[in-house]
Amino acid sequence: MAFEMLRKTTAVCNRQYVDENCTDNITSLLLRSRRAKKAKSNMKIRTSSKSGFTLVEIMIVVAIIGLLAAIAIPNFVRARTTSQQNACINNLRQYDGAVQQYALENKLSSASTYTMAAIQPYVKLDSTGNLPACPAGGSYSPGASVTNVPTCNIGGHALP
Repeated sequence: MAFEMLRKTTAVCNRQYVDENCTDNITSLLLRSRRAKKAKSNMKIRTSSKSGFTLVEIMIVVAIIGLLAAIAIPNFVRARTTSQQNACINNLRQYDGAVQQYALENKLSSASTYTMAAIQPYVKLDSTGNLPACPAGGSYSPGASVTNVPTCNIGGHALP
């Protein structure tokens, strides 16, 4: 309705009939139309357009991650233990080979004894210049004689 009055008023003003009344009518009509638009916008039902996750969705994701961790962690621990055991057995093989080479070069009998320091030149040393250690924290001891293999003090870490 306000727009129709504005149209009529501008038609009158366009006919070269411009006076103070005409401009006042136009401004009051414009103000009324703005107020009407503002009133209409206030009456709208406000809907939230925020997007995000609900607490239930987040809890479900956390529960799934916890379940996967409960499955995966024991497997990682088992794999680490197995790899440490295999590395220890490989170190024992290397020591046994070094003992046999030491015995051959020094013409030792099968009942002769040896020390870990005696086989050091026959073993590839670690980066600090020491004999490789058990990755699980065990310690190696020489066999009773040249025919006995070196051993680790952790159970399961033995040459087959």
